[in-house]
Amino acid sequence: MTAASGFLRSASPRLRHGFALIALLTMGLQLASCGSINDKLSAGMGDYVPQWAGGLPADAPPRPGTAQYDAWMRENERRRHMPAAEREKLEQAEKAARQNGAPK
Repeated sequence: MTAASGFLRSASPRLRHGFALIALLTMGLQLASCGSINDKLSAGMGDYVPQWAGGLPADAPPRPGTAQYDAWMRENERRRHMPAAEREKLEQAEKAARQNGAPK
């Protein structure tokens, strides 16, 4: 028998119930705060995790609501209206540029 369990057995029932109540409240608050923190962190933290650790891939589109997203959507719309032959040439040129290390 440990000293802590001996103390709780010799303590009054009211004190034991108080310790149990405090322990339950603490666990409940920790569980509630964990859920709300994860919700907020997961919304933006994925942008900062490196790709090798499971973060966003290098060719992931920008987040909606940003200026980069609007430009990306305009570019996609422009490419959608291009003839297929021109679009394939453009994609091949971009792929070659990425392989050579040139910026997009």
